[in-house]
Amino acid sequence: MKDNFKKDFPIFANLPKLVYLDSAATSQRPKVVIDALKNFYEKENANIHRGIYTLSEEATKNYELVREKIADFINADTDEIIFTKNATEGFNLLSNTIKELIPNGKNEIVLTDMEHHSNLLPWQNFAKRYNFKLKFIPLTKNYELDYDKAKEIINKKTAIISFTFVSNVLGTINDANKLILLANAQNALTIIDASQAIQHFKINVKKLNCDFLVFSSHKMMGPTGVGVLYGKKKLLEKMPPFLVGGGTIDSVDYENAVYLEPPRKFEAGTPNFAEVIALGNSIDYLKHISFDKIQKYEAELFEYALEKLHKIKNIKIYNPGKNKSAPVISFNIQDIHPHDIAHILNDKNIAIRAGHHCCMPLIKKLGILGACKVSGVCRASLSIYNTKEDLDKLIAALKKAQEIFGK
Repeated sequence: MKDNFKKDFPIFANLPKLVYLDSAATSQRPKVVIDALKNFYEKENANIHRGIYTLSEEATKNYELVREKIADFINADTDEIIFTKNATEGFNLLSNTIKELIPNGKNEIVLTDMEHHSNLLPWQNFAKRYNFKLKFIPLTKNYELDYDKAKEIINKKTAIISFTFVSNVLGTINDANKLILLANAQNALTIIDASQAIQHFKINVKKLNCDFLVFSSHKMMGPTGVGVLYGKKKLLEKMPPFLVGGGTIDSVDYENAVYLEPPRKFEAGTPNFAEVIALGNSIDYLKHISFDKIQKYEAELFEYALEKLHKIKNIKIYNPGKNKSAPVISFNIQDIHPHDIAHILNDKNIAIRAGHHCCMPLIKKLGILGACKVSGVCRASLSIYNTKEDLDKLIAALKKAQEIFGK
């Protein structure tokens, strides 16, 4: 592995002993992103869409330039890109505005057994509010979606199918094309949670033909406090605003308001404009490396990690295997609590995640939470700034944990 991406990320120079294996929770930021934030606040800071002075006009231009970059990044039109504060807000926006798009007679929402709470709870609330029924596509024994069952579940009553592109627990890459075709055959709306996919491989919304797609900046090496919602323009135009206030209106009197066209009618108040502008630098960084190189590098790391982990005695790995997974590996070691493993690894400067990963129903379904003593899983999630040396340290620390617990 010739590439040394770690040098682009200042945290590893400042914390040289750190082995960071929690990128599915949040990625580290390259210097170009950190510098963009610092530069904006020191040299360019002004509110957007409001001032008629140069500093504000330049900030507005740079903010809207990032909207164009994102549109190009996922092959959308510029006015189909809405800025939110995170992916969770994107799903809440949809669940509070999408009812207008659902034809009479449709009263079912289809999710999968592997959804993050951010793509589950908004639809639970929607279903209770409008008396809809939730259905879930189950998993196979190999931690993949059961597409035969999906064909049975998705029917003429299906209003929405909302699913994760990549599971944040299992790493499973779902067949988005297959699910969208099943939904389209029943005239159902399609929503993709791309939060765990956007940083690993190229996404083309026009090719997918999804209706909506949601992701977060902080998962793709960008700043926190920024999310993105893509929606087909013809659908966004029919949806009411979610949050209302300054920045969303064309005209207002004391009794009524006329709202702007999408995307502005969905962006109330002062946004995280500095962070949006820095997100543009993370997109530039990913494009500069190229997804071909990212996928090749991460695939080699992932295969190395799987091979080494499988050699640890009494380990249970929850992952479908290479070519079916993003570089996310969840596991447990027999009779050792995930939190104990995480604490021992932390003593070795190794950061992993332990718990239910905001996927409690999935963990219960796997028989890990409630049905037995172990409450959750350990998760190692990889990125381009990881190395085989990082993984060797992980393996050594896991073996040390087994020694400590006499396993």
